[in-house]
Amino acid sequence: MRYHTPQTFEDAARIAAAAQGVTRFLAGGTDVLVQMRAGMVQPDDLIDLKHIPGTQDIARTEDGGWRIGIAVPGIALGGHEALCADWPGVVEGMELVGSTQIQGRATLAGNLCNGSPAADSVPGLITAGAVVEITGPAGTRTLPVEDVPQGPGRTALKPGELVSAIILPPRGDYGGDCYLRFIPRTEMDIAVVGCAVNLRLKGGVIAEARVALGAVAPTVMLVPEAAAAIVGTALDAAAEEALAQAATAAAKPISDKRGTAEFRREVAGVLAKRAARIAFARAKGDTA
Repeated sequence: MRYHTPQTFEDAARIAAAAQGVTRFLAGGTDVLVQMRAGMVQPDDLIDLKHIPGTQDIARTEDGGWRIGIAVPGIALGGHEALCADWPGVVEGMELVGSTQIQGRATLAGNLCNGSPAADSVPGLITAGAVVEITGPAGTRTLPVEDVPQGPGRTALKPGELVSAIILPPRGDYGGDCYLRFIPRTEMDIAVVGCAVNLRLKGGVIAEARVALGAVAPTVMLVPEAAAAIVGTALDAAAEEALAQAATAAAKPISDKRGTAEFRREVAGVLAKRAARIAFARAKGDTA
């Protein structure tokens, strides 16, 4: 195995593009190192990205959004008061990934690029309208987070490409978001269903909304019909019911030992209502 410590993303992309055989990137390492120890993967080239300047930084962008380095661990996200105030739903999704020990290493970028339909951090990123900066042999491009997952374990990244930053837009006034999931245990489990809601109010009425579901399709999915069900409302009972029905209808889950498809569809609707209530309260300034 060849171990690389590039100093720039361009160098990392060049190494990856020239590599033959199995290549893996190392940021947090909570997936790839476990896979290596289990014998599931043995990289020919392991490219450690943590030596690249900025990979462990959380910084404001010029427009008031956020640029999150690809090696920023979950514990650092949770400890950043300004980021938590702007995007609590994004942070709480990442904080559900693994144990306290895992939180010291696991990253948003790794959780996204792992390609799991049940990834806890991805629904919140999608509803926030986050984009990823991607560096590759052809240069740098950006891609909405919802376009990155392509199926279980698959992403839209091309050979030699890697995520070089995650960018969140400005929060703006009267906005709120939330991520909730259902698991059989109280913690440290994979989501049976996950749901994120992000919305913005104008005059006490929802003017904009985005809803995303996890673990109910081959990829985390944006559900425009669910968002449309609550736009123009003050999230009354009728709007909540329309939201739940839209989320249930959009879910296309499988049945497995962790839950039947019918159960997952019902839970998708329940979580959508609960997440919307919390996001609505946060948008009004109720942080309790």
